[in-house]
Amino acid sequence: MLARLRESDLFRSYRQAFEATTDLPLVLREAGSYLPPLQGSKRANPFCIRMRRMSKTCAACLQLQQRIEEEATHEAKTLQCYAGLSESAVPVRVGKQVVGYLQTGQVFLRAPSRKLFKDVAGALGGGEWEAAYFRTRVVAAKQYESIIRLLAIFAEHLAVVSNQLLISEATVESPVMRKVRRFIVENHGEKLGLRDVARAVNMSPFYFCKIFKSATGLTFTEHLARQRIESAKQMLLNAHTRVSEVAFAAGFQSLSQFNRVFHRIVGEAPSRYRERLHGSDRNSAGRGVLAPAA
Repeated sequence: MLARLRESDLFRSYRQAFEATTDLPLVLREAGSYLPPLQGSKRANPFCIRMRRMSKTCAACLQLQQRIEEEATHEAKTLQCYAGLSESAVPVRVGKQVVGYLQTGQVFLRAPSRKLFKDVAGALGGGEWEAAYFRTRVVAAKQYESIIRLLAIFAEHLAVVSNQLLISEATVESPVMRKVRRFIVENHGEKLGLRDVARAVNMSPFYFCKIFKSATGLTFTEHLARQRIESAKQMLLNAHTRVSEVAFAAGFQSLSQFNRVFHRIVGEAPSRYRERLHGSDRNSAGRGVLAPAA
């Protein structure tokens, strides 16, 4: 899932715009990753890059990663490392699961003092650190808070479109897989089984399962469920259509099955999802953003 999100045109475009506008690094990191903070971004702080090369400071960075991940399970979180730089993580949730974090930072929220650098340099054992340390960008706390709020909004957007990306974003597809996807889109509202689709493309069910999982990263059953949920989300735009009608029109065999699958994939009940669509929760995008740590 996270690999698809990271490789999507949506994330690439947002990352390029975010970094060009803020001059801050941005990565989409997997939950539980042991990679150093903001690794992979060309805008990572040179001082932090130097610190990674020392085993002592590298361990401290990984500890900060673990702590920020533990504290950012439901909302954005900003913490300071022992060198005084702030880093932030915004959780990206797919359904109820946190699949990764949008991360940025490696900045000062107030101008660093000579005393602080002296303490840091002592912990590092000296060396040519001063120039890199004092070239670190200083961002006003309120400005930085606004930047993190933008990331929180984007994280919600990623969550909303994650299912669409999962069922539609793909590398170069074979003509067979294009035919399969088209058949599923056109028939997902019917009582559709694996054998039906395999027969439509002249394959055995066993071979069809194998190539489908290899091409999409999903089982046929999971892909079909997600396709039906996307159809249901469109129908829920109509406030006058009953949830039960949506469930059966999307191809689910019972309302309980629809509610269960919808909640697993979207992270909330269909009725709650529709309430948000129609403006009863307009301020939700701004919730969950903590002010940067002092």
